[in-house]
Amino acid sequence: MLDQIFEYLKQNTEEVYQLTLEDTSILSKLNQHPENIFDFIIRVQGKRVFVLIDEIQYLDNPSNFLKLLFDKYSGEIKIIATGSSAFYIDRKFKDSLAGRKRLFDLYTLDLEEFLYFRTGSNDLVIELERIRTNEMYISTRRNELNNYFVEYLTYGGYPAVVLANGRDKKNDVLKELSGSFLKRDISESNIQDQNKFYQLLIVLAQQTGSLVNTNELSRLLSLSVTAVENYLYVLQKCFYISLMRPFYKNIRKELTKMPMVYFHDLGFRNILLNQFLPPDQRLDKGMLIENYAYTRLRNLYGNDQLRFWRTADGNEIDFIHVRSPEKGEAIEIKFNEKGYNPAKYRKFLEAYPEYTMSCRAFVAQDNKQSLLAL
Repeated sequence: MLDQIFEYLKQNTEEVYQLTLEDTSILSKLNQHPENIFDFIIRVQGKRVFVLIDEIQYLDNPSNFLKLLFDKYSGEIKIIATGSSAFYIDRKFKDSLAGRKRLFDLYTLDLEEFLYFRTGSNDLVIELERIRTNEMYISTRRNELNNYFVEYLTYGGYPAVVLANGRDKKNDVLKELSGSFLKRDISESNIQDQNKFYQLLIVLAQQTGSLVNTNELSRLLSLSVTAVENYLYVLQKCFYISLMRPFYKNIRKELTKMPMVYFHDLGFRNILLNQFLPPDQRLDKGMLIENYAYTRLRNLYGNDQLRFWRTADGNEIDFIHVRSPEKGEAIEIKFNEKGYNPAKYRKFLEAYPEYTMSCRAFVAQDNKQSLLAL
């Protein structure tokens, strides 16, 4: 991402420098004093300089570093900083930097970005947009899009994996990336039992779209509930998983009831399960497409606006998009649209008449119910 920003700024004739704090010589100088940054950049009279800093969390006090430079030099330099671990960033940033920053969560490639990376063209991205915005549109490239969609569901959105040629190479790159990310994050977050941490990840992958019961996980993994909760916190902060809360008008119930788990990248989940069969050949195909639906809705609305609905007697809806306290939409995900029975959700619509109800399916006859068109 920083490389792309660097090239973009260069093409627009901006003054730009790129630093990585994995370089210990740079890290040491910046830890001594924030103004040592001027040992690595040249200020230009009358022109703002862009400084791209990777792995900002490695600084001893990154919040103080950014605050001082903003307060003294905001007219001269613009800093774009990235960090690979929100867990570490939370621990290191002791100041909120209110009014001095804008935060962005960067996930792996979404489907549109995947199509661009995979083909080197926007043609299929434009075709996908037509499908999504016109229920009556009949695409002559639907089969081609479906094939790429299956690839995305299988290998996910890590750029290096997307650009790798062939299934074996994609598997190798995905295995290497996931292993190195886990090793780094386990080390930086001081996980005491690496094997139990990894076992927890596999259990969560097997239970995608299911309730996360910390007491049950504690018994299964022979861990304390506190340890399970800590591991779940780390997994969220390192952007492996997300926990989605249940839908209640009573906010207190939302916060106390068990959440559901989803993975941020489908390829990462698949490598944990060592499962790379096409969706229609998989026993977990329902979990797979439901997890895709989560990532799509997360990108559209943000995790804070997503909920699920479940009652004690077994009634359930996969996703509730809460547009406002009084309005929203309920979305049920099916592998095949033939499995959708609107009458099954009458109880929800009677309780919440201001909400709409729809279904999205991997196998669907038209754009209105197609998961691809979501």
